[in-house]
Amino acid sequence: MADRDFKTFKEFYPYYLSEHSLIGTRVTHFIGTSLFLIFAMSALLELKILFLIEGIFCAYLFAWIGHFFIEKNKPATFQYPWMSLKGDFKLYFDILTGKQGFKGQ
Repeated sequence: MADRDFKTFKEFYPYYLSEHSLIGTRVTHFIGTSLFLIFAMSALLELKILFLIEGIFCAYLFAWIGHFFIEKNKPATFQYPWMSLKGDFKLYFDILTGKQGFKGQ
């Protein structure tokens, strides 16, 4: 399914979840996205672009650790960058609201 031409995010999201099926991958993504949000808020409050860059670095570092060392797959962001970014935030907020858990689907 990795080379599909997804037309909508609704089509893409089940694939995204399948690429994030292990608890460790979801945890590393959650940590990375949390750090990104903290750094992004700090960047806004302190008016320092470096904080935003550091936040992006943290988000990718933790996500790639999850993919390369835990899930043992290639990050979907390499092939679907914008849908993947949207998927990261959707999964993050779904975990926060209890719609998704740290267990795979």
